[in-house]
Amino acid sequence: MKRYGILDNITSPADLRGLSYDTLGVLCASLREFIVDSVSRTGGHLASNLGVVELAVALEREFDSTRDRIIYDVGHQSYVHKILTGRRDRFDTLRQYGGLSGFMKPEESVTDPCVTGHASDSVSVALGMAHARTLKNQKYHVVAVIGDGALTGGMAYEALSNAGTSGEPLLVVLNDNNMSIAKNVGGLSRHLSRLRVSPRYLHTKARVKERLARIPGGGAVSRGISRMKARMKRLLLPTSLFEQMGFIYLGPVDGHDLKSVCELLAQAKKIKKPVLLHVMTQKGRGYAPSEREPEKYHGVSPFDPLTGAFKAAKKEDFSACFGREMCAFAEKDARICAITAAMPSGTGLTRFASRFPDRFFDVGIAEEHAVAMAAGMAAQGLVPVVAMYSTFLQRAYDQLVHDVAIEGLHVIFCVDRAGIVGADGATHNGVLDVAFLRSIPGIKIFCPSNFAELRSMMSHALYHESGPVAIRYPRGGEGAFRKDTAGETIACVREAAGHTVTLLTHGVMINEAIAAADILESKGVHAQIYKVNEIGNGLADAFREREQELSGWCVVVEDVVESGSLGEWVAAHQGGRVDRLNTGDRFLPHGGVNELYRHCGIDAEGIASFVIKNRKGKENDLG
Repeated sequence: MKRYGILDNITSPADLRGLSYDTLGVLCASLREFIVDSVSRTGGHLASNLGVVELAVALEREFDSTRDRIIYDVGHQSYVHKILTGRRDRFDTLRQYGGLSGFMKPEESVTDPCVTGHASDSVSVALGMAHARTLKNQKYHVVAVIGDGALTGGMAYEALSNAGTSGEPLLVVLNDNNMSIAKNVGGLSRHLSRLRVSPRYLHTKARVKERLARIPGGGAVSRGISRMKARMKRLLLPTSLFEQMGFIYLGPVDGHDLKSVCELLAQAKKIKKPVLLHVMTQKGRGYAPSEREPEKYHGVSPFDPLTGAFKAAKKEDFSACFGREMCAFAEKDARICAITAAMPSGTGLTRFASRFPDRFFDVGIAEEHAVAMAAGMAAQGLVPVVAMYSTFLQRAYDQLVHDVAIEGLHVIFCVDRAGIVGADGATHNGVLDVAFLRSIPGIKIFCPSNFAELRSMMSHALYHESGPVAIRYPRGGEGAFRKDTAGETIACVREAAGHTVTLLTHGVMINEAIAAADILESKGVHAQIYKVNEIGNGLADAFREREQELSGWCVVVEDVVESGSLGEWVAAHQGGRVDRLNTGDRFLPHGGVNELYRHCGIDAEGIASFVIKNRKGKENDLG
């Protein structure tokens, strides 16, 4: 087993408090080496964790995370926190089925105060915890660590505005690395770049106040100096946004200067008011490949730690196919625009952004704004395409309803990472979109199973629809099924004379259904397969047209939650002869996609096993 020097002797955050700053610096180097080695084997979020090493060490040193509440916004930057709070020996299980979560998770440790997976909510949660502390007359510190990227989300401003005027002792640490996943955009980024306050000045100020307090009349002198300074500052210096919200603003400080960060954290603890500490960090710090390309090394698959080269060659996936087709359509149609929320590379839009910069809009981590802005574009005759992960689109549900659907506006939502995503776990699985989109009148949901169908459905959505359309597709590439059946609402994929069961599914789950039918055939059980390509108002008519073929026992297979699923709709419209296999009404653990298919019983073996186990009862029911 590889040894990591001083890190091998750290069993809890308490071990940090007796170490010199020089020794802590050596520890930070060991932490970076350990993170690179671990993530190179398991995959995970690399650049963000390398960037917060000193900050995370300082937080664990100055606070007691078993009692104090330290909330990492998003949570994928919490690896150092996990390592220092007793989970280092399990890091080889990171993001693996049954292993450590890649995010904060209370069931793993008392030092994880809440689940964190989506951006911009840490200050809200922290303020709630601070209010609870006050109302229950308890004593602990509350800290929210939020990145400058997460500050582009409107919820963060709602929380900061409320927290700044709350009077609650609360520390917000702004981790400013000038990145979210892609490079930050907007006025906030420019505002942060102008903020400058010297930590040396703050220390001097504190010492002067202490000395004045010891002499007669010193308190009045101190207050007079403070009032005069405040007047001069308002006249001569731009006030920071955070001070206007009511925060005591400290910083900015070099986030890799461990001593300065620790000193400012210690000072912040003494201030019984809302405090914002502005920390400047470098994303990917200490590992040359991620320093050069922090976006590329934000979330990574296994790689060679010596060279940074990824072990598996990247294959074309649905995101890349979408991006390529967007460029082809935009080349011929100047009305087409692309909108994303801080995910240009993840959604496949990097090439579009380069070729059509005037028609590409990255709004930052602001999904609600993205959808409402798309509504405004559509109302004025443009054709906006909103590319967003399924799990993040749910944040804009109100805008989907209020700004788009009620007016029937022609906005196309390309819903990436639909279905089970895997290693990022419950906060990132796209298993809710069918349910929440189905609940909105007028939205059609297209479900391509391969790249050819994605291309056809994009064309249909752009040129043959007039209202809102969602096209949902998974992370990763296409499977064995390559036929383009996009022209049919319900397509017969496999006929079976004298069939026992109909397997009904949509999207890439068709590959599991086909494999299950092969298993059943080998056991003398005949299964026909139908695929739903469009979930919407026309589905009932399509079922009526195929009423005879679809009569009998039907098993609906989906990688979405049961409530609001296609299977629920089929059961309501097809009588009592329908069984449903899906992810259930629960949140799934993290793990590989195939492992989670098996966990839910929606892999080929699970589907076949269900049919074999239940066929006799169904045959009797159907007479």
